[in-house]
Amino acid sequence: MSLLAAAAACTMTIRIGISGWRYEGWRGVFYPPGLKQARELEFASRAVDTIEINGSHYSLQTLQSYRAWYDDTPEGFVFSVKGPRYLTHMLRFRDETAGPAIANFFASGVLALEDKLGPFLWQFPPNFSFKPERMERFLALLPHDSDQAAALAARHDTRVREPYVAMRRKRKLRHAIEIRHHSFCTPEFPALLREHRIALVISDAVADWPYAEDITSDFVYLRLHGSETLYGGAYTDEALDKWAGRLQAWGSGSEPADARRISPRHAPKRASRDIYCYFDNDQKVKAPFDARRLAGRLGLRMGQEPVLTG
Repeated sequence: MSLLAAAAACTMTIRIGISGWRYEGWRGVFYPPGLKQARELEFASRAVDTIEINGSHYSLQTLQSYRAWYDDTPEGFVFSVKGPRYLTHMLRFRDETAGPAIANFFASGVLALEDKLGPFLWQFPPNFSFKPERMERFLALLPHDSDQAAALAARHDTRVREPYVAMRRKRKLRHAIEIRHHSFCTPEFPALLREHRIALVISDAVADWPYAEDITSDFVYLRLHGSETLYGGAYTDEALDKWAGRLQAWGSGSEPADARRISPRHAPKRASRDIYCYFDNDQKVKAPFDARRLAGRLGLRMGQEPVLTG
């Protein structure tokens, strides 16, 4: 059975996209010469069907920004949103200040993405080691639906000037964690993620970061950081063929026969799983082209050839 036929036989959704969209080096290469910066998201969201929002990692974004991003993207488009480094890199959930900070994040306007809101990505730094009690404290804070998020957001403080604390319709929320310290390579960690229904990010990088393919939730989240250097280098045809096969296995509710897991526990069988795969090899403008090449191998019509109107 071909990858396309197998994908059509189940109800999985595979989304393949890019990490961020505002890169100076992409102008005149991926983005057409003369395209206004304000229209880059409009263009990119017609080329791929999902994008990670990176700005939310560095500072609280505004309600106006989230609404503009919603309006600039087509129906059916999905964003993943990167959680703030103030929580993951600075506070590190060591004291009671994490509660107000995460409330501010969920009140800042992210819920205004409504039906275009996909998973939240929580990326921990390379010097953040695994401490079970600390990780449990963090996981317990994460809301799993929009009602829980609204209740959390309502506790925001004055740093959020224009809060948005409720979605129009109740929605399920998903979370994924990316690790970069080898102390996480203990079966206790994926077991904790399963308990809280959080996905472990499958992170491919030319770096000394842990690589693991433990499936700990009902969806799979991948970040492909580059083939030659960190954030650089196009993926070869052979590499993309390999990734296509792995995405197909995970999406169809199974796992690759040679899955590299921290835990000896196999992924539980399901009828299907949703997949979110992001190319982060943004240097030298490889990410958007690799994303479309991988989508082609899976027979996916990932957006359309980018066309701007007006």
